[in-house]
Amino acid sequence: MGAPITLTELSTQLDSLEAEAARSIETAATAAELEELRIALLGKKGRLSGVLGAMGKLSAEERPQVGQRANVLKEQVQSLLGARLAAVQAAALAEQIAAETIDVTAPCSYTPPGHRHPLISTIEEIVDIFAGLGYRVAEGPEIETDHHNFTALNIPPHHPARDMQDTFYLGDGRLLRTHTSPVQIRYLENQAPPVRIVAPGRVYRRDAVDATHSPVFHQVEVLALDEGLDFSHLRGTVMAFLKAFFGDLPVRFRASYFPFTEPSAEVDVQWRGRWLEVMGCGMVDPAVLEGLGLDPERWSGFAAGLGVERFCMVRHGIDDIRRLFSSDLRFLEQF
Repeated sequence: MGAPITLTELSTQLDSLEAEAARSIETAATAAELEELRIALLGKKGRLSGVLGAMGKLSAEERPQVGQRANVLKEQVQSLLGARLAAVQAAALAEQIAAETIDVTAPCSYTPPGHRHPLISTIEEIVDIFAGLGYRVAEGPEIETDHHNFTALNIPPHHPARDMQDTFYLGDGRLLRTHTSPVQIRYLENQAPPVRIVAPGRVYRRDAVDATHSPVFHQVEVLALDEGLDFSHLRGTVMAFLKAFFGDLPVRFRASYFPFTEPSAEVDVQWRGRWLEVMGCGMVDPAVLEGLGLDPERWSGFAAGLGVERFCMVRHGIDDIRRLFSSDLRFLEQF
């Protein structure tokens, strides 16, 4: 049997344990250290359990005093451990936040330059050339009426020309415009001639997507209306524009058909050893002028239309129209 132990000795051990626990907990710097202290102080084989194990050597009257004192000490140690753990975790979080904080006001070391989308730059160049020839920009809605998109342009219902433009129709009878020609109709409804306008914009047709076709693309419409205009003015304007855009290349006009112009022509340029169609044009059909309440004996004019994607692809050597509608920075950063 071991030597007898007194109430005073156990009380002294508890006091010593209390002081030691307070010091150790206060100096613990991590959650792991606090967990080790908890096990050493309050675990099944910890210091407090050792003191309680010696209670059996006390008298029945002395044991409750030690037990009560031990319970108070246990609660104190648990409270100190909890408070210190919260402080350690808060300090660790503050340190992490300070280490990961980004100063959004600090100047960056590198700012990548922006790039103009090739379609946008092509449209701007086309518009700038015509602005230099005295034309002003006109715009119109992308959701159009059948009247403005077809009928007013001398394309009545059941006209075969409607088959050339597979149209997106909306539930209310309107449609997504198939060309930018409706802009000239709307402009002339509110503006008396003479007029010279260029109308860039998005158009829509039910085309299957492939390397040269897209259901959404861009056109530029050109219209000049005045007294005494003839085909020589049209040809001179088209030649001046193509020379400004492509340079001094061979150009040819081929007879063609469009419902809203008469006579009509398609225009080709010789690009890299082959003829390439770039635009359609013609003199405004008298029926279109009469539909607008204009006297074709007094007023005459010409119109031309071109596809922006075609001009852009030729200019930059792009082989697939789908590249123009992607968000691939490897492609866009080339321009």
